[in-house]
This record gives sequence, C-alpha cells and structure tokens, in this order.
Amino acid sequence: MSMIKGKDTKAEILLRQELWRRGLRYRKNCPLVYGKPDIVFLRKMIAVFVDGDFWHGYKFETLQERVKSNTHYWTEKIKHNREHDMDVTLFLISEGWTVLRFWDFEVKNDLAGCADKVERAVRSKKQP
Repeated sequence: MSMIKGKDTKAEILLRQELWRRGLRYRKNCPLVYGKPDIVFLRKMIAVFVDGDFWHGYKFETLQERVKSNTHYWTEKIKHNREHDMDVTLFLISEGWTVLRFWDFEVKNDLAGCADKVERAVRSKKQP
C-alpha cells in the first residue's frame, strides 16, 4: 500500500507532458481548487482528473470478482471514493468550472485523444 502513488502517476505524467508539448501551461495538484485536481488551468477554470481504475471504481459492479481478500472493506472504500468524486465534480461545476475526468487506462491507450479533449476545452473557454 505504501508504494501506491496519490499523485504523479504514470498516466498523469504522460498527459502533463503531452499538454506541455502542445504549449498548454497548467498547475498540478493545486490545493487552491476543491478536490486538488491533477491538472488545473486556473484562469480558464478547468480541472482535469486522471482516476485510477481500481481506486475510483471503474466497472464497480465487478469489483468483488477482482478483490480476493477483505472484500467488504474495499467495496466500501471504493464506493466512498466514487461518491467523493461525484461530490467534487458537482461542486466544481456549480462554481463554474469545467471538469474533465479520464481513467488512467484511457490516457495510456489514447494519449492524443485525451490531450485533444483538454486542449479543445482550454482553447474554447473564455476567461471568466
């Protein structure tokens, strides 16, 4: 458990490097924004999250098949993580933010596509 990273995961780094290469400047893990998004464009009010498929409950329904020990604990923990993610997203949207969420495997499998979505959001959104 101590080896599991909460920030600067491989997927996050890949996405940040691609955005930087495209000339987009951002802040990472910005504590000024609720939920500490992985990538933040403060002036444009865009928050980007790169969620790990296990920790954030991708295909949550099949989770019990993947978890072999302490199933109840992990099911509850991941359920809480999903609820927290939804709360963060809804709060930021209510405050006028654009929220983009990607699964880590999406970034790894289609880096250009994910970066395109972020770039479109940044280039199209006017500053408040």
